[in-house]
Amino acid sequence: MNQAGYVQQYAPVLGSLAWSSLVAALPLLVLFVLLGGLRMRAWLASLIGLAVALVVAVLVYGMPVGQAALSGVEGAVFGFFPILWIVINALWIYRMTVQSGHFDVLRRSFGAVSSDQRVQAVIIAFAFGALLEALAGFGAPVAICTIMLIGLGFRPLKAATVALVANTAPVAFGAIAVPITTLAQVTGLPEDTLGAVVGRQTPVLALFVPFVLVALVDGTRGLRETWPVALAGGLSFGIAQFLVSNYLSVPLTDIIAALVSAGAVVLMVRVRAGSTTAAPVPVPAGGTGDRDTTPGDTGPEPPSADGPGRDGDGGPDSRRDVLLAYAPYVIIIVLFSVQQIPVITSALSAATLKFRWPGLDVRTPSGSQASSTTFTLNWLAAAGTILLIAGVLTMLVLRVRPGEALRAYGSTLRELRSAIVTVMAVLALAYVMNLSGQTITIGQWLAATGGFFAVLSPVLGWLGTAVTGSDTSSNSLFGALQTAAAQKAGLDPVLLASANSSGGVLGKMISPQNLAIAAAAVGMAGREGEIFRRVLPWSLVFLAGMCVLVYLQSTPVLGWMIPG
Repeated sequence: MNQAGYVQQYAPVLGSLAWSSLVAALPLLVLFVLLGGLRMRAWLASLIGLAVALVVAVLVYGMPVGQAALSGVEGAVFGFFPILWIVINALWIYRMTVQSGHFDVLRRSFGAVSSDQRVQAVIIAFAFGALLEALAGFGAPVAICTIMLIGLGFRPLKAATVALVANTAPVAFGAIAVPITTLAQVTGLPEDTLGAVVGRQTPVLALFVPFVLVALVDGTRGLRETWPVALAGGLSFGIAQFLVSNYLSVPLTDIIAALVSAGAVVLMVRVRAGSTTAAPVPVPAGGTGDRDTTPGDTGPEPPSADGPGRDGDGGPDSRRDVLLAYAPYVIIIVLFSVQQIPVITSALSAATLKFRWPGLDVRTPSGSQASSTTFTLNWLAAAGTILLIAGVLTMLVLRVRPGEALRAYGSTLRELRSAIVTVMAVLALAYVMNLSGQTITIGQWLAATGGFFAVLSPVLGWLGTAVTGSDTSSNSLFGALQTAAAQKAGLDPVLLASANSSGGVLGKMISPQNLAIAAAAVGMAGREGEIFRRVLPWSLVFLAGMCVLVYLQSTPVLGWMIPG
């Protein structure tokens, strides 16, 4: 190895994992304190966190400055492609639907299911968001659902909070189950078995999420009046997620679960229609409203009052315009479904480029090249590219002029400029921590707790997703560590590897890049700290529940839930 290279070390401080972990955690502590405590803008907090990670890597871990810088550059590029590539194109499609007036038609169509915001939160943020997560993943569900909720009258801060909390239960099977596929690759465990175990953990979470969404919208009154809808949405999603992941197809899990959940909610609303007089939910007088929203923080410009084909007298939308309003999402579903055809998948994958990041030479203590030094440029098969193609087709179907479409793309980039900096900085931070050994230090320290590690296992996944914003990345970081720790502690490797993914879904709502995406989507760039404080308690509550569930599954109490 040349002298510019670097061999990872995991206990640089006095040879102690405990002391080294305290130092290794500094970038994360600084980042979250700046975001949640000092209310600093996310892009600035992320850059400061990155600087701290670089200092720790160079001064504490002895990583050469050049190698640390290259690690950060690779992470930043990964932050743009594929993550931001998805968000940019998803928001571009949204902007074109606004320009054409069809977003307002879609809003009225969803509103026709129920004018009750509590129901809208379940069917849009939970069910429809799960479908988007299944197809695209990463930040697309948060971005699109947040904007749709605003179009239905939600205030920006509430819309962002609801969308982030809802984006939990489907995450492990998101993007056609990429997190599970990645987990199988890094652990060497069967994908179907991992999917089956995760499918016996996240459905429990899915049962409770709709109730939390209803509470976020309307507090205890919402729970008292709308619990049947929340139960129908959560229970149907959980059952479908369990059955499909265990007995049908891991990649199709969220698609089917989302559709089943949406159907169950619509059916429940119609059944209750004759026995309820629920009106549109006003901003509650206490606690759950966004009364601290300042002038100018009203989110993206709302769609026009009159969509295409709708007269100013407020008449009903034509069937043609309703179909066109749904067309962009049908196009997305069809394209992602076609992509799963083996012949198409092979053809798209043939264009994928894999290469070692130029100049980056980082090895593990065993001498093997660190996996993160290999960059995958799947430019044609990437979800963002599929969304770009969907955007072009949307432009044609909705008859948006090419010039208007280009201007919409430019507006999208300008709107996301702060989020782009944040996401790239946080992924740079994650790569520096990973390649220097900081992340593994924290993981090994937690793994040293022995049998109690079953309780901490989801925490490791939660931490990985909180830092990287991706359950897939968390699985790639900690998947192998979970199995090694399980074998060392005499626990089930499949259980703990699965717990990494199930715990990871709960870190997504507090990850800086998802906070930045949500804030940018509602025109609140710079106020990510406010959103962070709203979602953090729910992230911790759900995490505590997942820790208890995994621990009990490691004992005879709930050990029967794990397939033999």
